[in-house]
Amino acid sequence: MQYTLGLDIGTSAVKALLMDQNGEIVAENSEGYPLATPQSGWAEQNPEDWWQASQKVIKDLIAENEIDSSKIEALSFSGQMHSSVFLDENMEVIRPAILWSDTRTSSECEEIYERVGGIKELANLVSNPALEGFTAPKILWLRNNEPENFEKLEKVLLPKDYIRYKLSGELGMDLSDAAGTLLCDVKAEDWSAEVMEKLDLKPSIMPPVLKSVAIVGPVTAEAAEKTGLATSTKIVAGGADNACGSVGSGIIKSGRVMASLGSSGVVVAQTDQAEADPEGRIHLFNHAVPGSYYMMGVVLSAGMSFKWLKEEMFNDELDFETLNKEAAAVPAGSEGLTFLPYLYGERTPHADADARGVFFGISGKHKRGHFIRSVMEGVSFALRDSLELIKARGVEVNEIRLIGGGAKSELWQQITADIFGETISLLNIEQGPAFGAAIIAGVGAGVFSDFESIVEELVDVVKTVDPIAENVEKYNKNYEIYQNLYGDLKERFKDLK
Repeated sequence: MQYTLGLDIGTSAVKALLMDQNGEIVAENSEGYPLATPQSGWAEQNPEDWWQASQKVIKDLIAENEIDSSKIEALSFSGQMHSSVFLDENMEVIRPAILWSDTRTSSECEEIYERVGGIKELANLVSNPALEGFTAPKILWLRNNEPENFEKLEKVLLPKDYIRYKLSGELGMDLSDAAGTLLCDVKAEDWSAEVMEKLDLKPSIMPPVLKSVAIVGPVTAEAAEKTGLATSTKIVAGGADNACGSVGSGIIKSGRVMASLGSSGVVVAQTDQAEADPEGRIHLFNHAVPGSYYMMGVVLSAGMSFKWLKEEMFNDELDFETLNKEAAAVPAGSEGLTFLPYLYGERTPHADADARGVFFGISGKHKRGHFIRSVMEGVSFALRDSLELIKARGVEVNEIRLIGGGAKSELWQQITADIFGETISLLNIEQGPAFGAAIIAGVGAGVFSDFESIVEELVDVVKTVDPIAENVEKYNKNYEIYQNLYGDLKERFKDLK
């Protein structure tokens, strides 16, 4: 029996998933680590915590399941996008990694636009806008605020690339993650010399660009001793978490869209055309599937908004069953109560770190269930923003697959179908990016012949939810209110600073 191993270096934990040669999931486990917020709007982690957790999760998975590690044919990775690991000439970490959720770099985003020549020119060169979460602004922040550390800077990696380096001794960054740095020409599939020059950055600080299925080498003897892996195991480059999640959800061919109700919300559509939005409202990244791309919109506070309501507004006294039951007793549209889910700013389509959450239209008739349902509706409206932008770019949409923790709620499934005005599909797979990483490992090492055959074999639609016509009509009217609210409040959000 041959196995492939997928590692997902997430924001809260590293997750490991072992798959056999038939695509069956053999074992899973995870190991958490802390997140530091030394200042308001900052989010940092120690890369050594990722490495210690990765060693433990691999070693435990092998030992607890009595796996012959020599049978693990290949290992690959998924990881949080954009988060920046700064290394010196000895490949030692200079300072804590600055994460994707960190918003300290607003002035650096403005600097990028000034240096490059505005949003349209930046989108032309790297297919994406300058956002606080991306990698390039973090590099400029290091230069502007910690010049002594910037002087030491030799290489910039992303989290999974750092763990891959610790296992293989080889530096690199796959295209799907490189596309989220603002330094990669998505169309040319390489670093943008023009952007590097305009930002006055040495091209040498970025590692070689790899295809997601590229074999970078075997596990080193030192890493094998620390993890229990065999030195015969091939290390495959891997992909960004959303690219791996897309692979694991079957979003590998035109017409399929993935909508995720996780902590953050994501809408992803595969496309064969590298045509970016000139206004930068929707992202265009290279897919983990070679020669393919995906458009993506991000809602920063999706499930996180629901978690906030449960824990902070209701003091964590209600379980999810009760929350859903109370929301289900409220009619579609929450009787005029509208929620903007911008608790920590918003990414798509507004790219506004100043935006904040809003309950609009509160009246004396509104009860607890109205607030619960309006949060669900507001998040799904935010996902629709991304879906509409994807459609406007001419991307084919034949099927929408709903995943994530929020997708377990039958009520939220129906709300999303009604707000989208589309039938949505539910899948048999809930494992997420680590599952996609294990597939990438198998394709890269030749355990699986190609992406399409193994994904079509493993990923099945187990349920569909059709929109309810009268709810669609109601939500279309409410969506106009939802969209107008941001425009009405945009300048007022700035006053809250």
